[in-house]
Amino acid sequence: MTALALERRGNDWRLQLRGDWSLAAMASVDSELQTLSTPIDGALVCDWSHAQSPGIGPVWALLTHLADLNAGGFPVTHTDAPHTLEFLQKLRIERHAVHAERADPSYEEPLSHFIGKLGRWTFLQGIEARGAVNFFGRIVSVFGETFARPAAFRVSSLVRHVYETGITAIPIVSLIAFLISVIVAYLGAQQLSRFGAGIFVVDLVTISVLREMGVLLTAIIVAGRSGSAFAAEIGVMRLNEETDALRAMGMNPVEVLVVPRILALIIALPLLTIIADAMGLAGGGLLSLLNLHIPLPQFASRMRESLSSTTFWAGLIKAPVFAALIGMVSAYRGMQVRESARELGRLTTVAVVQSIFMVILADALFAVLFVKIDF
Repeated sequence: MTALALERRGNDWRLQLRGDWSLAAMASVDSELQTLSTPIDGALVCDWSHAQSPGIGPVWALLTHLADLNAGGFPVTHTDAPHTLEFLQKLRIERHAVHAERADPSYEEPLSHFIGKLGRWTFLQGIEARGAVNFFGRIVSVFGETFARPAAFRVSSLVRHVYETGITAIPIVSLIAFLISVIVAYLGAQQLSRFGAGIFVVDLVTISVLREMGVLLTAIIVAGRSGSAFAAEIGVMRLNEETDALRAMGMNPVEVLVVPRILALIIALPLLTIIADAMGLAGGGLLSLLNLHIPLPQFASRMRESLSSTTFWAGLIKAPVFAALIGMVSAYRGMQVRESARELGRLTTVAVVQSIFMVILADALFAVLFVKIDF
């Protein structure tokens, strides 16, 4: 039982502390401190001689409460104080000084603080990188085992994911590719027509769509559409402990949940890219006909002249790589979900953002590589 007795001694105060002050009595200490509401207007002496087993938590709570009551800053002394009291008093003084310093408008963070933040960030990124590499290794291992056991491909699951990520995405991919191509052709026509070079709009649309825009736009749409779905689906399974149930049944969650999704994307994204290329060329041809009065046969003839043997393949080669990146990032973030729906939403957002970032980074690397090998 904890007890507090605040007594007036002339112009000063004396606080008698009795009973159990261990960490186990923290709730009792809090309730007793709430009854101590008299403002301190003089020197205070705290007598710890009858307090039993003072713990860090209760002592810290007392110091904090006394600081609130002692608005005038009157001296506070302690008799028979526990050995932790001096340390906690110094900690409070240092904490107050730091807060006061940071409240100063002219305060600047010291270099050591910045280095500490950088070190913590680097350490966390190292843990993140190790987890990503470990997950990638598990996927490669499962792929190897799956190719050794063709029955483990789970064809029904693969077909379902191809349908959901590929076939159902055809309308939005076609519309976006068509509209973007129309915009590029329109803007190109506005500039090139000034120099009497309107015919080169065909070259602009053909090369940009087949080499870059077709596959890049498709990958970004798939990342936002299917990548988020993968992360959310696997994340919900983690929350419902379905992945633990799979392990209890002797199944590998990576083989059952991750591999079919990645394979489905690797199959669907190149096909969607071909459709996006066709719709992009159709949009460029329509804009050229309406705005530049270039007949479709002339557009097709000029398009064949502008194409090289690698233009189409330069875009299509990227598609499986982008698909693998989207699938692995989304599945990895989904497998990281723990404890709460809030974490599910956060990691789903992270999956989409990181998937798009990885796609754009890979596209930049491909651009440099193709220039180096003259592809």
